[in-house]
This record gives sequence, structure tokens and C-alpha cells, in this order.
Amino acid sequence: MADAGTGTKRRKMGERKEANNSKKSAATKWPNIKPKLNLQIHRLKDTDLFTVNSPVVIVLCLCFQVKNFFTPAESRAFVKVAESMGFAHQGSLGPLKGEAYRDNDRISVNDPVLADAIWESGLSKLFTDIKIRGKVAVGLNPSIRFYRYKVGQRFGKHIDESVSLGDGKRTHYTLLIYLSGGVKAKAKNDPSTPNDTSLEPLVGGETVFYGSRNNLVAEVAPTEGMALLHIHGDKCMLHEAQNVTKGVKYVFRSDVVFA
Repeated sequence: MADAGTGTKRRKMGERKEANNSKKSAATKWPNIKPKLNLQIHRLKDTDLFTVNSPVVIVLCLCFQVKNFFTPAESRAFVKVAESMGFAHQGSLGPLKGEAYRDNDRISVNDPVLADAIWESGLSKLFTDIKIRGKVAVGLNPSIRFYRYKVGQRFGKHIDESVSLGDGKRTHYTLLIYLSGGVKAKAKNDPSTPNDTSLEPLVGGETVFYGSRNNLVAEVAPTEGMALLHIHGDKCMLHEAQNVTKGVKYVFRSDVVFA
């Protein structure tokens, strides 16, 4: 969410540099990612940015969803691997100290192979016609993060920063893939179940976007396997991850890189 991964970033909203809990992933056995066919973009209402580049009007999609990007098996396999690696708590000093309120658990790994596998599975095709300042999307940030929100945890209003990765590469979109939500509770004998709390259906944890006057623009409920992409940096909309009231919210996070 607010952390944009490897690289230099401005700390808007006074966000504190996070604890370094990055893990090496060379020996991690990630789920096999199947090719994604016929993926479709679902634009969120009132989140398009219209700019005029005479005589052409350019429409930049600030925020969109891709349903069923991960299969249920892929989502649950990522949860299982993440739980086996172990999460570290992430917090903040809160708004009174100039920081966005944050209370969740996090894992960070650097894995270019995993990033490429997800990008080439179908995500790259969705960005074929999207250009930002003359640059095109070339892949995902190899800095991969997993978030876990338990009951009572949330991430307050914040923006995500654009990050320079060197060699003219810069991140411009946040990628969130929900690994839980919108499905019935799993059976107790399901081997993919990482812990007892995941038996409960997820309630809460919506990602909410706000406009320039702090008015609600869009609200996205977590749904297992759904990808949510939104522009970040100077065009990033203020957003938050709302309180989880039941179950556990798991999220895969990376960034789309342009060059």
C-alpha cells in the first residue's frame, strides 16, 4: 500500500521508513502461475483522468480491477507460503505524528523471477495501450510484499509514492492482488488452510479511494484472486484499507514499472 518498494522515495504524509524485514526468496517454492486468458479491465467509476494533448484527448485510467487474476488455488497457495515464511508487524506513530495510521503484518521479498512470471502471465497485455510521459510498462517491481490484516487492523488514509529503480525505470501503478475475501469459509480439512482464523469469511478490509475534496470516489471489497491497480505518485488518489471485522485479509503487493 503506502510502501512502494526498493528505491528512493519521498516520504509524503510523513511516513516513517519501515523496518527492514526483507527475506531472501531463492529457496522459496512459489505457486505455479498459469497463463491468464481473456482478462478484462473493469474501470472504477469516476477515476479516469482526462488530459488534452491537442488535438487528441487522452484518457488515463487511474484505477481499475481485474477479476479472477489469480485462481483460488493460486491465492491459497500464496497464503500458505507466506504464513510459512512468517509475518512481521508494521505500525506507525499515527496522524498526530504526521504519519498515516498503520497496523498490519508484512513480508517483503526481492524476487525478479516471481515478478516476471506474474507480469508475463497476462498482466503485461493490460498495459499495452497505457503510456505515461512517453514511457511504457515493462514489468513488475521485483520487490514483492505480502500483507496480512487480522481483526481490528487497518491502514489509514495515505498515498503511494512513485519509486525510481534506476536506468530510467520508475514505478507508476500499485498492484494489489487480494488473496482472500468474497468466498465461503474453507472446510476444516482443507490442506491449503494456513490457520484456524482463515476458516472465517472475510468481512471488512475494503480499499476506499477519495477525491480532491475528501469525497468518497470508490470502494473496493476484497475478493479472492482479484487484482486492483491504481496510479501512484503525483496523481495518486488518497486511499485507505478499512478495518477488518472478521476473518483475515491477505494481499499480494507489487508495482508496475515504466521505462
